Amino acid sequence: MPIARAWSVALLGIDGRVVEAEADIGGGLPGVKIVGLPDAGLREAKDRVRSAVRNSGQSWPKERVTLGLSPASLPKLGSGYDLAMAVAVLSAAGTVPASRLLGTVLLGELALDGRVRAVRGVLPGLLAARKAGVRRAVVPVESLSEAALVDGIEVRGAARLRDVLGWLRGEDVLVAPVPPSTAEPPAVLDLADVIGQPEARWALEVAAAGGHHLLLTGPPGVGKTMLARRLPGLLPMLSGEESLEVTAVESVHGSLSRTSPLVKVPPFMAPHHSTSVAALIGGGSGLASPGLISRAHRGVLFLDEVCEFGPQRLESLRTALEEGEVRIARQRGVVCYPARFQLVLATNPCPCAPPRETDCSCSPAARRRYLGRLSGPLLDRVDLRVRMRPITAMSAHEAGEPESTAVVRSRVLRARKRAAERWAMHGWRTNAEVPGPVLRREFALPGKVTSVLDRGLDRGAVTARGADRCLRIAWTLSDLAEAERPDADHVSTALEFRDRRAA
Repeated sequence: MPIARAWSVALLGIDGRVVEAEADIGGGLPGVKIVGLPDAGLREAKDRVRSAVRNSGQSWPKERVTLGLSPASLPKLGSGYDLAMAVAVLSAAGTVPASRLLGTVLLGELALDGRVRAVRGVLPGLLAARKAGVRRAVVPVESLSEAALVDGIEVRGAARLRDVLGWLRGEDVLVAPVPPSTAEPPAVLDLADVIGQPEARWALEVAAAGGHHLLLTGPPGVGKTMLARRLPGLLPMLSGEESLEVTAVESVHGSLSRTSPLVKVPPFMAPHHSTSVAALIGGGSGLASPGLISRAHRGVLFLDEVCEFGPQRLESLRTALEEGEVRIARQRGVVCYPARFQLVLATNPCPCAPPRETDCSCSPAARRRYLGRLSGPLLDRVDLRVRMRPITAMSAHEAGEPESTAVVRSRVLRARKRAAERWAMHGWRTNAEVPGPVLRREFALPGKVTSVLDRGLDRGAVTARGADRCLRIAWTLSDLAEAERPDADHVSTALEFRDRRAA
């Protein structure tokens, strides 16, 4: 019985694994059987593949065809295996030679007329293939610019199944990738547009310099949303490794640009408060797809009107804030997505939220109940808390022009560079990523510097986790001041940023 093999890639989150597609012809009445834990979409591939082969001018075997996807215990989802299965069948039938299949992965969905359609996850799939030693890949033409981001592997694009068959016979040449176009970076919102609010502007700069989470509380119209939307403009461009991480998540999600796929700018996600837990964290049937917290990886997740989100959505963030990743279990298995983002929260101080606090009609119990939607464990993971006040005529016309994004960003980049150099041997990029034990042992500060923090722990004003976060903020403040190490003033300022009354 003729047997042939081709190779494709299965994705579990953004982790891939090379899959062997075997085709066996003969041994029964005409028909097609797919084995190897296929999902519903993949079980339909037998009809797509058969029609694509016939409409590409080839004959489909008139015997029983068995298609096996190995490893058999690994769940197979989606339509990205169509091209590999079609080629395996035609190779087993002797229509095309198998010499070029060894060491080549084939990715693509087949249309009924033989066109090769784009699929999600090409970038993480080829990264996994390269790691497994694969040296060549054939992908849809539409995904060629994305596939070209992977170095060390020869990539070719195909528009139709007959192009791939001609390439296997040595008759045709597949499309080679062209250098990706350099897209202009998007225009950033200027911090100079924000009137007044010096404390909140300073907190935003500290958050940008250290990668810290931020809570802005204040009446409507004081500039909470304006400040949050200007945070990405203060952040540095993504490094090469970070760009591939973010691009891989966008590729799996299916929202990657075809013209300039590499994401170089920190992402900014601002979901509506009616967003579901599955959309926020990730979910779906079979294997979970990435949620907004993973799409905000290495960027900013902004929750405006955060007290309207509801406790279930907010509490689901807690593990991701600590670990920088999210693990989601579904029927088909457990997937892990990166989720190291900066969280920015904005809320009104009460339900009625008048422009002036003296006009508030809410009872003290109603105010406590409203802000109580932000639980203590969640607030304990927020580094900086700022209470914003209404704009007055004096602050709106204060002397001197407010600093622009470019001026503040230059200070942020210098502070980030100092932090990156200090933590380079450990692999951390910002102060917010440094574990507390490291700050308390290897980089411990003198007792006279941390005495105010010790008193806060003794009074119960700050938790042990909060004390570690105060130390991280203190290191960021010293980086902005270009000091060698934090002093007592930096620690005191860090403790003031975590004052619960600011919430």
